[in-house]
Amino acid sequence: MKKVFFSAGVAALLVLGSCGNSASEKSGADSTATSQADTTAPAAPETTAPEGTPVAVANLQLTSDSTRNIGSAKFYKLTDGKIRLDLEINMKERADSNVAVHFHEHGDCGMKGENSHGHWNPTKSNHGEWGSAAFHSGDIGNIKLDATGHATKSVTTDLWSIEPGDKAIIGRAIIVHGGTDDYKTQPTGNSGPRVGCGVITKL
Repeated sequence: MKKVFFSAGVAALLVLGSCGNSASEKSGADSTATSQADTTAPAAPETTAPEGTPVAVANLQLTSDSTRNIGSAKFYKLTDGKIRLDLEINMKERADSNVAVHFHEHGDCGMKGENSHGHWNPTKSNHGEWGSAAFHSGDIGNIKLDATGHATKSVTTDLWSIEPGDKAIIGRAIIVHGGTDDYKTQPTGNSGPRVGCGVITKL
């Protein structure tokens, strides 16, 4: 009788062992199937190429408090050789008003921006609105700030270069004026006090 029970127990263990192997094999088959599915998944769509290579930057500060940042000017070199400026300004105290922006000759923001001297004007042109019959190479012009004092503006041109020469912008100052450029008064546009300043630095 004991022999019968013993034989039955051994048989049961063999059956259980066989089931375990089957489950393991099945699990292996599932993982293989999953792996195959992953390898045949469609490729992610290509992302668009960045619009230009970063080549220069200017961090803008208040001329009355150089510890306070009021925006930035980022420059990118495009595939056609042109330079794009992406300008951002944040000045709550100037909300809902215009500020005029120009490149100035010297990269020195001392004396509340006065050390930057006059407008950068390599072509010896009259001051005016960007894209008009006559304007300075750095006459960015008026920028309208919104109700929070924020604004952005982009300019793309072949009048600028990051290399030495007549078109060189590296080492120039970007001045933010507290008034509106009238695009007529020579050579400044009667743009008001120099309230912000930053120096263009090559990356």
